[in-house]
Amino acid sequence: MSLPRTPSFRLDGRRALVTGAGRGIGLAAAAALAEAGAHVVLAARTGAEIDAAAAELRAAGHAAEPLVLDVTDQAAVGAALAAAAPFDVLVNNAGTNRPRPFLDVSEDDYDTIMGLNVRAAFFVAQAAARRMADAGRRGSIIHMSSQMGHVGGARRSVYCASKHALEGLAKAMAIDLAPHGIRVNTIGPTFTETPLTRPFFADPAFRADTLARIKLGRLAQVEDLMGAVVFLASDASAMVTGTALVVDGGWTAE
Repeated sequence: MSLPRTPSFRLDGRRALVTGAGRGIGLAAAAALAEAGAHVVLAARTGAEIDAAAAELRAAGHAAEPLVLDVTDQAAVGAALAAAAPFDVLVNNAGTNRPRPFLDVSEDDYDTIMGLNVRAAFFVAQAAARRMADAGRRGSIIHMSSQMGHVGGARRSVYCASKHALEGLAKAMAIDLAPHGIRVNTIGPTFTETPLTRPFFADPAFRADTLARIKLGRLAQVEDLMGAVVFLASDASAMVTGTALVVDGGWTAE
């Protein structure tokens, strides 16, 4: 009898780009990919953060380098990815939110959130996918979405719209890129303790309401997402494309 063997979760010899990698979920994604053996490029606007993060990863014996990049600048994105060697993995993580009641949302709120969460994500993915396809790389693109890409939420009309858009984008990309062997999926975290979300939890009522909705009874930590990132980046998910991996503690189960 020949027993089946589990496909490898290792990423040795592969190159990975993580946007918004200076802190929070992006930094955790970069660390997870580096620990799995990938050469990781950490991209963000703030050079000091990604310089420090890349240095820490290298000190731990991993391959990492910083890339100062404003992902909302389409020309800069195109130039940076054209100049770099092709990537095998993209984690499209850069994003933002401005919680407001629907009636109070401004045009600037809308443009800022949609510009980063959707427009920038679209064109970063397009630039990375073009390089993958041209080089014949059978890559993996991971959009960092949200549980709010599957449900609605108070004070999050634009954010929900942006993440629902990202879910649809991933499915359409998966269809278009499948002939190139490029897989496209999303990860949908629940509320995760990061520098971006921590101020929200200072409101006791908001924190209590959030914990009541997460069936596992706790906020997510960035470590809760690291396994999902490695799974979707690796050969362990070789038949997974056009789908969402929701890491929400059961929020969307009802």
